[in-house]
Amino acid sequence: MVLSRTKVVMRCLAIASVICIMLLSGCNNTSSNNPSPATTSEVQPLTRIAQGDRGVSVAPEPITISRGQVIFVPVYSHIYHGNKQEQFPLAVTLSIRNTSLTEPITVRSVRYYSSGGKLVKEYANKNLQLAALATTEFFIPQQDSSGGSGASFIVEWVTDRQNVTEPITEAVMISTSFQQGVSFTSYGRVIQEIKS
Repeated sequence: MVLSRTKVVMRCLAIASVICIMLLSGCNNTSSNNPSPATTSEVQPLTRIAQGDRGVSVAPEPITISRGQVIFVPVYSHIYHGNKQEQFPLAVTLSIRNTSLTEPITVRSVRYYSSGGKLVKEYANKNLQLAALATTEFFIPQQDSSGGSGASFIVEWVTDRQNVTEPITEAVMISTSFQQGVSFTSYGRVIQEIKS
C-alpha cells in the first residue's frame, strides 16, 4: 500500500513539474508570435562546436571552385505531442562530414532558417576547410525555439578537385526533458550543384 502511494505521489510531482516547465517556457515565446521583417542585424551567429579542431582549418583565400553543392537539411527545434499540440523542445546538432579518403573540402556557408523561411542564424566566420574524413559540427541549444518545427540548415561546400566524394550532412535532434528520451536524425538533400 505504501509503495503504490509513493508511485502516485511521484507521478503527481512529475506531472506538476511538466506543467510548470511548459507554462514557464510559454512565457518566453510571446515575442516570437509577432514576426518582424528580416534585417541583417537580426541574424545571430551560429555556434560551431570546436573539438580540438583536428582536421578543420581556415581555408586559404581565394577559393578555386571545381565543383560543390548546396545542401538542404530539415531540422526541428521542437516537435508536438499530446492532444493540445504541446511543444517538446529539442537540441539540434548539425554534422558535416568529409567522406573523401584523400582530399579536403571547403564549407563556404552554413545558414539556419526558421519555419517561415527567415534567416535566423549563420556561420559568418571564414571558410572552413575539412581535411580528408574530418567533421565539423554546429549546435542549436534546446531552449532556442527560433527555428520552429519546420526549421532548416542550408550548407554550401566547394572543392578545387574533381574526384571528391560528396560530404554527409545530417542533423541529430535530442531531448531528455520531462524524464523522456527522444532522439532522431534528419539527412541533407542536394538542392543545387555548383560548377566552375
